[in-house]
Amino acid sequence: MTITPVPESAASISPAPRLEEVAEHVHAYVQPDGGWCLNNAGVITVGRETALVDTAATERRARALREAVLGVGAVPRVVVNTHSHGDHTFGNFVFPEALVVGHAGTRTEMQQVGLHLTGLWPDVDWGNIELVPPALTYEERLTLHLGPVRAEVVNMGTAHTVNDTVVWLPGQRVLFTGDLVMRGVTPFIPMGSLSGALAAVRAMRDLDPQVVVPGHGPVCGPQVLDETERYLLWVGDLARDGMAAGLTPLQVARETDFGPWAELMDSERLVPNLHRAYVELRGAPPGSPVDMAALFQEMVEFHGALPVCHA
Repeated sequence: MTITPVPESAASISPAPRLEEVAEHVHAYVQPDGGWCLNNAGVITVGRETALVDTAATERRARALREAVLGVGAVPRVVVNTHSHGDHTFGNFVFPEALVVGHAGTRTEMQQVGLHLTGLWPDVDWGNIELVPPALTYEERLTLHLGPVRAEVVNMGTAHTVNDTVVWLPGQRVLFTGDLVMRGVTPFIPMGSLSGALAAVRAMRDLDPQVVVPGHGPVCGPQVLDETERYLLWVGDLARDGMAAGLTPLQVARETDFGPWAELMDSERLVPNLHRAYVELRGAPPGSPVDMAALFQEMVEFHGALPVCHA
């Protein structure tokens, strides 16, 4: 795997982002350490044709991404957003030449939520962000062709959000998962579905990828799908036991031995994940609304402080 040095514009970002060549014509743009708002992006470039999978949270990080992309290819003519969250979409505006593509629900969510994410971490230097939702939307599946590279843009349903997209390169066997999968970072499903997330993992496994570029954390192999599935099943077991004992999700999280999951970053996400599992056990459909402001405050309470965001 080839690591490409980051441009000078990223020199002030620590730890520095990196470009990893994961297959011919394909790079992953990885932002350590993968915690809150430190997402990954993908770059597909063939000659003068370039497409980008997701952007970045802040103006500074998005402009560093742009320079890195230009270092290995041309200005992207397409940006695919895997979901609506700002760490994957706020940087769309630094690629004005590109057509932004996403699920129809992703466009709707971005328009509804706006820049709300910036208010959760007011001390972050977000820069002068301009919200740019997808201009081209799809419902189930579409295909991008960049020279010999075929990129399948696929709706995985309700999992991390209510309309998650993956980008699958069957010729290279590279899968960009968005936040359906994170490596070394706690999954996050309160706005989506526990059952849907498990179904999405199984659907991604059926693709038989060789390289997985997760939404956060290091590039990895397909074993991350098994790890994600085990975590989600663990959450489901905790929720069933907690409900039977009459405990709240916060109480369950406080009493839980994290065991093999103790090393995952952002462990406070267990609390809202349990809330999602609870509402589904009570019969609510996947993606049914929850009070995210209240759940964020419970994460703060569990963590003992505002969750750390180094964006």
